[in-house]
Amino acid sequence: MLPVLQIGPVGIPVPAFSLLLGVWLGLSLAERHAPRFGVDGNRLFSLALTALLSGLAGARLAYAARYSRAFIEAPLNLLSPRPELLDPWGGLAAGLIGALIYAQRKEMRLWPTLNALTPAFAVFAVALGISHLASGDAFGAPTAVPWAIELWGARRHPTQIYETLLALLILAACWPAGPLGRRLDYFLIFTAASALARIFIEAFRGDSVLVFSGFRLAQLAAWLVLAASLWLMGRRFQKGPHHEPAS
Repeated sequence: MLPVLQIGPVGIPVPAFSLLLGVWLGLSLAERHAPRFGVDGNRLFSLALTALLSGLAGARLAYAARYSRAFIEAPLNLLSPRPELLDPWGGLAAGLIGALIYAQRKEMRLWPTLNALTPAFAVFAVALGISHLASGDAFGAPTAVPWAIELWGARRHPTQIYETLLALLILAACWPAGPLGRRLDYFLIFTAASALARIFIEAFRGDSVLVFSGFRLAQLAAWLVLAASLWLMGRRFQKGPHHEPAS
């Protein structure tokens, strides 16, 4: 774990820095390859920026609504950079709404836009794994395998490393300039691969949320995402050719 990187008097929070770097690198890659998918790179970047800003605002406002008394007593907390004062579900909802409004106003088609954003999603998945490794979050279950790591007082599966390596493999397989980048179901292929990776990783997690007498919530969600992705891929395959014209 490396939660803080100390450079002289400055302490850099590695998990947050990893995520910010992942967003920047991912969007830069997506913007550069956007024309392959028939999407304007500047509009794609603006779409992502709109989603991020509206998501951050929504996450803070949703958290403030849940704990209104604390924010009434200290209203400047609304401007605090502390990530623990964000509501992830409120942020996700606000980000999606902001992105949908922008995409509708700019007449951006759904599937080309999702395909163009896929490189950004793939890079961010790698950054998320690195962030978990730095913070110690998403830790593994106790184990005796030789490659176990010492964490939180026990020898555990290095699930953060599993997550990062699988994300790197998916990024390499789904590189936008590769053969998969020409497919009309590019985003769905990435989504299905990521769902399979999540199903695998969750089997070794030590902090999974359990529901229905022992089922892992993240695995159930990943199975649903995988099924939906495969169903949509089948529908798109039936409608016509599944490769984009070569650029």
